[in-house]
Amino acid sequence: MVTGKRPIGWSLLVALTNGRTRIPDDRLAAAVRGKVVLVTGSSYGIGEATARRLARAGATVLLVARTADRLEIVAEEIRADGGKAFTYPANLAEPTAIEELVAKVLAEHGQVDVLVSNAGKSIRRSVADSYQRFHDIERTNSVNYLGPAKLVLELLPSMRERRQGHIVNVSTAGVRTPPVARWSAYLASKSAFDVWLRCVAQEVRDDGVTTSTVYMGLVHTRMSEPTPLLNKMPGLTPEQAADQVCTAVADKPHNITPPFVRPADALGNLFRVPTDRLFEQYYRRTNRPRKDEP
Repeated sequence: MVTGKRPIGWSLLVALTNGRTRIPDDRLAAAVRGKVVLVTGSSYGIGEATARRLARAGATVLLVARTADRLEIVAEEIRADGGKAFTYPANLAEPTAIEELVAKVLAEHGQVDVLVSNAGKSIRRSVADSYQRFHDIERTNSVNYLGPAKLVLELLPSMRERRQGHIVNVSTAGVRTPPVARWSAYLASKSAFDVWLRCVAQEVRDDGVTTSTVYMGLVHTRMSEPTPLLNKMPGLTPEQAADQVCTAVADKPHNITPPFVRPADALGNLFRVPTDRLFEQYYRRTNRPRKDEP
């Protein structure tokens, strides 16, 4: 987690690179009061902060993550604050667990008005360190693509039947910017679900089901903490990131994108070869053995 004093203008730099969206409490409450909102990955970070804010706005939040004990702590704190929260421990990398989760949720609540697909797995590893670790790619895809897709498939029939539902994909700005070495498994899995959901959205919109994608910039959480470089870069707090997610829940935009992404996306496509060569040079410079290494 980022600590310590930041230079003057740091907050402005964070806003310019990662975006700032603050939805007013009254507008959020008008959109979600009395609605059932399922938030995956809600035991920590963005998911936890999102669930807390939605509950304060009057939504019934369904907390989903693997860690049952932590989910219960979050739920108890939400209830103590006057909100409604229910816990559903589940491993979203297991298709049968998702089927059981949705069956239980629909039996107990009747419907899910909004799905916030936030759970994710981050991995930063060079291909040279991945030769004997194909399971890393499999696990990352299970959490970031296959699991979310399965969850949407399980919830869509009831949403389409009711002709009402909204799906928010908490993605990453990295799927819209030029690819970077060491992030192959992570960015590929996030890109897969992004494209999959955009295709699905074209089929279900006439049935009253809408989608929003939050191309989230850097957020300083437990997920980013193991990467020293990210800790030095301007990023959002989980609460600031939750503001963007809640804006997507209430306003239902097609997407929320940080300011730097669109020009980076355009320039990356226009100058694809030199951009790839630039990142190649960066990788070579940062991949040199330390002096104490053979």
